[in-house]
Amino acid sequence: MKAAAPTLKARALRLLARRDYTRHELAQRLAPHAADADELQAVLEHCAQCGWLDEARALESHLNRRAGARGRAWLQAELRARGFADEALLAQANARLAATEAERAQAAWARRFGAAPRDAAERARQLRFLLARGFAPEVVRQVVPRMGGDGGGEHGGDSEPGGADPQAA
Repeated sequence: MKAAAPTLKARALRLLARRDYTRHELAQRLAPHAADADELQAVLEHCAQCGWLDEARALESHLNRRAGARGRAWLQAELRARGFADEALLAQANARLAATEAERAQAAWARRFGAAPRDAAERARQLRFLLARGFAPEVVRQVVPRMGGDGGGEHGGDSEPGGADPQAA
């Protein structure tokens, strides 16, 4: 005897048990199995009311998973592609990402390169690497050290020799 197909609610719970989804993503995954749009909306509403479907939690989960290696522009595009529509949530995420952009870019650069470029071509390659991952150009210029620099100081070798910062006094 063949087992009955799982209900739409059971499918939703199985998906949500693995990771957090946005309402849009969950609707896309469940739509082929729904008898009609009303059934799909009822299941989505039930999941939201029970707290199983939470946009803020899905956003936080996504950022925790992906923010370490990507810049703000890349992450914002991913969030929009995943169906995040709440502008307040997106603005909060954008502010948080902007605050940590330099640290995340520095960490990504250090993981990939870790040493100052030997020549202009190598520096251009390192710059392109970070730009392609969505980091802001001004942050990228700060992070990638000049040729023959000290190996990637936090400000890209723009500080004075000896590490003294004349504006710090």
